[in-house]
Amino acid sequence: MSFDASKALVLFSGGQDSTTCLAWALDRYDLVETIGFDYGQRHVIEMDCRPRVLDALRSLKPDWDARLGEDHIINLGVLGEISDTALTRDVAIRMDDNGLPSTFVPGRNLIFLTFSAALAYRREIWHIIAGVCETDYSGYPDCRHETIKAMQQALALGMDEPFVIETPLMWIDKAATWKMAFDLGGQSLVDLIIEQTHTCYLGERGERHAWGYGCGECPSCDLRKNGWKTYGDAK
Repeated sequence: MSFDASKALVLFSGGQDSTTCLAWALDRYDLVETIGFDYGQRHVIEMDCRPRVLDALRSLKPDWDARLGEDHIINLGVLGEISDTALTRDVAIRMDDNGLPSTFVPGRNLIFLTFSAALAYRREIWHIIAGVCETDYSGYPDCRHETIKAMQQALALGMDEPFVIETPLMWIDKAATWKMAFDLGGQSLVDLIIEQTHTCYLGERGERHAWGYGCGECPSCDLRKNGWKTYGDAK
């Protein structure tokens, strides 16, 4: 197949990080498609947020609307069935004996990237965008730079195509992610992220905080909340 650098596939959950990455891709590529995964996640409400975020992004900039292509939903329910974690079961969020948080879903990002590459292969898309981050994360080993580079090599070798996995957030913290959103889409994109995206591990969307909806206490809410405060203090 010929190499086409004008297209990208974004792993899009409907959360803050993947929305920022999607805006980043829409600013750089002529055609951007999205992929989401239903894996029995406890915060499955994020799947309901995805289409609303996509519609809002289309309304934000005419050129983004023209570039935003097909959205793909992949059913990975089997991942939830074999996982015993706080993201796939109604159990407490805690640190486990292995030093990892109970929200870690073993193999999740590796599986996501593999299925994304399989879809991208069929659609002749060689750039895959993921919102993983090593600077400001929950201790997940499948978010590390070395893991992503190893996956890129494995996918390129295993499919004999020049896949490139791009990680715009890898070396920045959550405050810088808020700033990146502002730089990409101004206050309108920041407001969109606050109102429409979902990050809370518990799937809570009852209370609206300054930084968006969530329980305000889980690790994901803490990162988003503290990043918002730092971002606001720096302005």
